[in-house]
Amino acid sequence: MTLDSLRPAAAPASNDEACDVVAALKAALAEHGITLPSLGVDHGTWTSPHTPTLIELGRCNVATARAIVAALTRS
Repeated sequence: MTLDSLRPAAAPASNDEACDVVAALKAALAEHGITLPSLGVDHGTWTSPHTPTLIELGRCNVATARAIVAALTRS
């Protein structure tokens, strides 16, 4: 089994697309009063030609995690 066989069939996101998604996620979270200070592009994958660019969500405190849960579970 190779690493390529474990990757999703969809094309990996470009670095520009990753930056756009980070900006959109920051904006969406901000609409709910939520800030993730560590939210950004994972620079280890940004520079690697062998792995898709990943988004670093980072760590947050319990209050922020609760706010995310509340925002995601509102109907």
